[in-house]
Amino acid sequence: MKEFKTNKPKTELSKSKKVIIVVLIFMGGWLLGSGQMNFRSNRASTQKDIPSNLNYAEVERVYDELRSKYDGDLDVNKLMDGLKKGLVAASGDPYTEYLPPAEAEEFSGQLNGTFEGIGAYLGKNEQGNVIVISPVDGFPAKKAGLQPRDVIVEIDGKDSTAYSVDQAVDKIRGPKGTTVKLRVIRDAKEDLSFDIVREEINIPSVESKVINGNIGYMKIIRFGDDTAELARKAAEQFKADGVKRVILDLRGNPGGYLDASVDVSSLWMQDKTVLTERRDGVTIKTYKTRGSSPLLGIPTVVLIDEGSASASEITAGALRDNNAATLIGVKSFGKGSVQQPQNLDNGGILKVTIARWFTPNGKNIDKQGIQPDKKVEISKEDIKAGRDPQLDAAIAQ
Repeated sequence: MKEFKTNKPKTELSKSKKVIIVVLIFMGGWLLGSGQMNFRSNRASTQKDIPSNLNYAEVERVYDELRSKYDGDLDVNKLMDGLKKGLVAASGDPYTEYLPPAEAEEFSGQLNGTFEGIGAYLGKNEQGNVIVISPVDGFPAKKAGLQPRDVIVEIDGKDSTAYSVDQAVDKIRGPKGTTVKLRVIRDAKEDLSFDIVREEINIPSVESKVINGNIGYMKIIRFGDDTAELARKAAEQFKADGVKRVILDLRGNPGGYLDASVDVSSLWMQDKTVLTERRDGVTIKTYKTRGSSPLLGIPTVVLIDEGSASASEITAGALRDNNAATLIGVKSFGKGSVQQPQNLDNGGILKVTIARWFTPNGKNIDKQGIQPDKKVEISKEDIKAGRDPQLDAAIAQ
């Protein structure tokens, strides 16, 4: 799953030290976004060195040549979508992209937590490989044994090494009950194959319970439409139950709406900065906590891992920088940019990177991630045995 920021509609996952995420959710086959997603309102352009309008004469010439000479059938809608995709892709930013109407509709559905697929988030690493960012607990990808950083090299027997994330998503998604075969390379040495039956994925963004009688456990799977409300209900229930400590689990959370991350952070803090946004090095907006804070003063541990990206990194960074929580786990993904969505007349969506976000202490974590206060890893043996040393460390904190 990116970090988004919004007014309506809202939208916002190696051994390699630098991983470029196009945090795509392919739980049913699409972006979430996003990572890594951050959506927000329109603002004036700072691109002063390029013309206000493009010269389309060469584009028209290409179209005329294609139309008159191409031996095959052409679809004008596909041509227009391809033109828009190419124009946006030329920015060179993996988070700036155009989604055609069908993809835009599915994309919006992902943030609501309902789709059909295998239950995993996809992205790309710096080498351009499509990778698994995070398989989701309880769903086919995780049950089959997919792990973060697995490189997908074949989909249904076809070489996928040159696929874009969009192409991989399109091939992997499909109706529930059908099977997709994935071949992956793990840790640059293991060659593994998985036959995974697709399911309907319906996931509330927040899960909560009380463990050991006095520890409130809250897991946020993504920062979606329902997150702020569900997280607040969980926090108020923790308070009513008299919990002494709280564990906030953001592992495998690829992001979502920036506003949701601000609302969640506000549960622990009063009158504090959650993040600042900068454009061209200048602060353009500061986000402060808002509303009541039922968990104010309650000792809290935040669990993070390499699948924690975007809006989840905003929350983790805000709580730590304001001394409201301790972080346990491994370094987070590292996405520090803000995307703005624009609904287009044809039903498509244009997402544009408009700013970089910084933690309250002034750190931008893009490609660097957030280091935990206490590093605790989960080994392959732990996974096979069903152990969770990170959660154990949080409980013992």
